[in-house]
Amino acid sequence: MAEQKEQEKGRMTVEEAGHKGGERTAETHGREFYQQIGHKGGQKIRELIEKAEEKREEKGY
Repeated sequence: MAEQKEQEKGRMTVEEAGHKGGERTAETHGREFYQQIGHKGGQKIRELIEKAEEKREEKGY
């Protein structure tokens, strides 16, 4: 049991690594970075919805 804890010492979970990376990104890029990437994601979704609506209209749904 003690050996297992020694081996795991220094390791982190995927969740911990993601959190740490997100904090680092926030420190280096700031709020504007998140606003830009969030806006881009919103644009892509809007485009996909518009394309789906166009296809629906073409098929007469």
